Amino acid sequence: MRELILGGSRSGKSALAERRAADSGLAVTYIATARAGDPEMAARIAHHRARRPGHWSLVEEPLQLAAVLERHAAPGCCLVVDCLTLWLSNLLCADRDGEEPAPQALQRLEQERDALLAALALAPGRIVLVSNEVGMGIVPLGALTRRFSDEAGRLNQAVAAACERVTLVVAGLPYPLKEPPS
Repeated sequence: MRELILGGSRSGKSALAERRAADSGLAVTYIATARAGDPEMAARIAHHRARRPGHWSLVEEPLQLAAVLERHAAPGCCLVVDCLTLWLSNLLCADRDGEEPAPQALQRLEQERDALLAALALAPGRIVLVSNEVGMGIVPLGALTRRFSDEAGRLNQAVAAACERVTLVVAGLPYPLKEPPS
């Protein structure tokens, strides 16, 4: 089963993903897409690491998410991907040209997104993906942030369509948006 957990910043989406993985009873591999580019982000990463069980496997991959899913997805295994929007940011900012992503970054984003969706369709086992819902606020001022918001919305829609379960988390409370048929 594939599940997408959406929410705003500090909504509890990662904690819910970790609970779902722990409750699955399967071997868990945590796939982290974050990069510790500054002390504040390093502290966030340390907080996430500290609350995860020590017996979970960890794979850190900021760009090639589909390849990691293809290598690690297996029957009897649960993958937690945290998070898609950080992965998107990494791709958009990989070859930035001022305020705009470079054309090669946009091409790579499209290729990696398509590869992710293909990998999700074929991956065995359980996959829990975490993503930020960024489209409920004001329209960003800069071209890069508008591009990010648009791409995040498109990515979330495509991943939600590929998942059997989609949950929105608000203030730590999960709201089911899509449930697998009973």
